[in-house]
Formats: sequence, structure tokens, C-alpha cells
Amino acid sequence: MNPTDPGYTDAGHTDPGHTDAWYTAADTPELATFGPVHVLCASGRGEPGGAEYGVSVAALYAVAGALPTPHLAPLEGRWWVEDSRPYLDVPRDQWHWHLFLRLPDDLDPAAVDRARETARPSGAAVDRVQRVVLTEGQCVQMTHHGHYADEPASLALLDAYMAERGLARAGTHHEIYLSDVRETDPAKMRTILRQPVRPA
Repeated sequence: MNPTDPGYTDAGHTDPGHTDAWYTAADTPELATFGPVHVLCASGRGEPGGAEYGVSVAALYAVAGALPTPHLAPLEGRWWVEDSRPYLDVPRDQWHWHLFLRLPDDLDPAAVDRARETARPSGAAVDRVQRVVLTEGQCVQMTHHGHYADEPASLALLDAYMAERGLARAGTHHEIYLSDVRETDPAKMRTILRQPVRPA
């Protein structure tokens, strides 16, 4: 998936050098388990980088930037289609998504409501942004190096890994954009591809 948003600014970018296991994955498929995390979330439908996508990204960063201690986590997305076809065969304007930014686990929930009101004068669509709890459990994941358009090769590796271990998808496709989403040099682009799974 291509997360590029023309309205994205450096105010939302963070260095990907995290030590948190949430932001790390091997270069080949592996199993990992994740407990619940708190996130700012905005949902919608449309192509990556499209108008609705851009509005949601801007709203997320407006609210995140208004938190008492701005927490500029990497942008993440969960993607799905409401279609029997594989999502890569579905027109991009029919893709559904949750976009989100992870929050500190100890953040006061009321701080998000206050940040939303603080950010409202910016004109961003802050009412799209909600604090939710995301639980993924057991996942298959890997770090994809290169352009978003080349992700199918890495996704095929994840599919083969799941098949070999008798696993099936148990949730929506998840991506974490470790590199600046405006980066165009494939050598510098890193995206964690994560898929919740269950026994088939």
C-alpha cells in the first residue's frame, strides 16, 4: 500500500530507531505476538494518497500534535476490501482502511479529548479521530525493504510461511511505515507487513 499524502509534513515524522518490539520485524517471515495497544485512529475508504486519505492523515497529526507531550509515532494502516477478490485485484478507490498512530500506554484517555478540542481551530477533521484499543495477538510479520509497489513479493513470502505452518488470516492486513512516507528511494524505504493469524 502507498501511504503517501501530499499534505504530510515533518511534524508527523519520527525517526524509526525504536527499541519497542512493536516497531521491529525480521527481514524474513516470523511469528510474533502483541498485546493490546492504544492508538489514535481515523477510518475511511479510498485510494492511498487520495483526498479522503489525506484528510484523515492531517486530522491524526493535528490531534497527536496537540497532546500534552506530542507523541510522533510512525503512521500505520490496516487495510481490507469488502469483496471476494484479493485486495490487490480490487480498484484502489474501493479499499477500506484504519489509519492510526500509537499512543503511550500510560496516556490519560481524557488527554485525547482535550487535544481534539485544542486542534479544532486548525480546520482539520478532528472528529474523525478516536482513541481505540488495538489487539492483534499472534501475527506473521516481516520488514519489507523497497517500494510499496513491490510489496506483493513480500506478501507472497508471508502467505507461504502461513501455509507451511497451517495458519490462516485472523484480521486485517497491517502496515507500519518506518521510513518517511514521502521517501522515493527504494533503498531507504522500510515497511513492516503484519498479518494476525489463527490455526487454519
